[in-house]
Amino acid sequence: MSTVKFYRPEHQVPLEMHKVRIVQKLYLRDVDERLRLINEAGNNTFLLQNKDIYMDMLTDSGVNAMSDNQQAAMFQADDSYAGSETCNRLRRAIQDVLGLNDFLPAHQGRACENILAEAFCKKGDVVPMNFHFTTTKAHITRLGAKVVELVAAKGLQADSIDPFKGDFDIPRLKQFIAENKGRISFLRIETGTNLIGGQPISMANMLEVAKICRENGIISVMDASLLQDNLYFIKTREEAYKNKDTKEIMHELCAAMDITYFSARKLGFARGGCICSNNQDLLLRMKEFVPLYEGFLTYGGMEVRSMEAIAVGLYETLDMEYISQGPLFIEHLVRELDEYGVPVVKPAGGLGAHLNASAFFPDMPHSQYPAGALAVAMYIAGGIRGMERGTISEQREPDGTERYAELELLRLAVPRRVFTLSQIEYVADRVKWVWDNRQLIKGLRFVEEPKVLRFFFGRLAPVDDWQEKLVAKFKADFGDSL
Repeated sequence: MSTVKFYRPEHQVPLEMHKVRIVQKLYLRDVDERLRLINEAGNNTFLLQNKDIYMDMLTDSGVNAMSDNQQAAMFQADDSYAGSETCNRLRRAIQDVLGLNDFLPAHQGRACENILAEAFCKKGDVVPMNFHFTTTKAHITRLGAKVVELVAAKGLQADSIDPFKGDFDIPRLKQFIAENKGRISFLRIETGTNLIGGQPISMANMLEVAKICRENGIISVMDASLLQDNLYFIKTREEAYKNKDTKEIMHELCAAMDITYFSARKLGFARGGCICSNNQDLLLRMKEFVPLYEGFLTYGGMEVRSMEAIAVGLYETLDMEYISQGPLFIEHLVRELDEYGVPVVKPAGGLGAHLNASAFFPDMPHSQYPAGALAVAMYIAGGIRGMERGTISEQREPDGTERYAELELLRLAVPRRVFTLSQIEYVADRVKWVWDNRQLIKGLRFVEEPKVLRFFFGRLAPVDDWQEKLVAKFKADFGDSL
């Protein structure tokens, strides 16, 4: 990674090491339109139309910018149903970049999770992990198994500045294993823990967890979807790895795991999914589910041009000039928000900036969905689409009671190689305005609530007329400005 200093020391900002060659026009609707549109979308940012969004910070999944080399590679795709050379090229990239001998293809990360659950989970089993992800948990619980979170206490402290808040609580893990022998389907490590602010897990912690798994005959599974951000943090925050190159770190980590899977909508800057391993017995247990649920073993539901792009994108995952851009932009945004006094998860992690909705609205009950209300307010304030990562993203208990989230966060994702620094500055400005007017914002209630993964397409309504009051304040402060 290059170190660039500005002549004016007070003007240190992230510097992109790439240039933009294709652009997409954006639209910023006026505030009255934004109010109408968010209500038509059931106050669920997932249901907004892209044409009505200025800053789409919903996710980094499948929306990262591809490089010129990825675009070029797509033209050599071999679309043979079986025996495709595209599959061979992707396998060679996985062998070289991850150091793993073989893989099973799937159309995206949650498809990998489905295959893992089908192969290894049964009713009454438990799956320990540092922290769950929504779709992972849904696949496991659908089969009657239970997810148990063993993240260290620091991971649930929004204001903790520990550099690796995604770490497992090792003593709790050892106790859990001792109490649940014979019931553990597998252990899952999530790099760049999504639901607690994109916070990384240290290399030392992951290697210790993998060692504990080996000693106890437990399958270790690493979700590497956010590994490129985690790789950046290992290299920049973990003293033992500062002088090691990214491929060396990647090989050491993947070799310690029994199974590594990832969504290429995140890792690899394209669209697809892969389950990788050196253990042929484990791959064999999963292999039959690929043609059943996904497609033949040479494409697994992926479009072959995407497979070619993934093969190139995996190499770019090792390039610190590429993988530093997201974390540096996020760090810049988090620093500005912190200086404004806005409650934001620290230290800056990967994936995006995470606003602490509980601190925005300390008197709002979980049952009124603070993070969801904050997501609505951000769209009204600036045409900015974030993702609720709080109680709405949880699922109800079997008896119908709410499972309240440990953290109520609004994620403002920063897709890689997509936004300019001026756009990031605009986001910081609008977040500051929402923070200064937070007393106007009230909660939401469900009017249509799906039973599974409700955050994707559930519909909500405001508990009173707070949205109209927020619009009136916007007009008072900004006049005719968008």
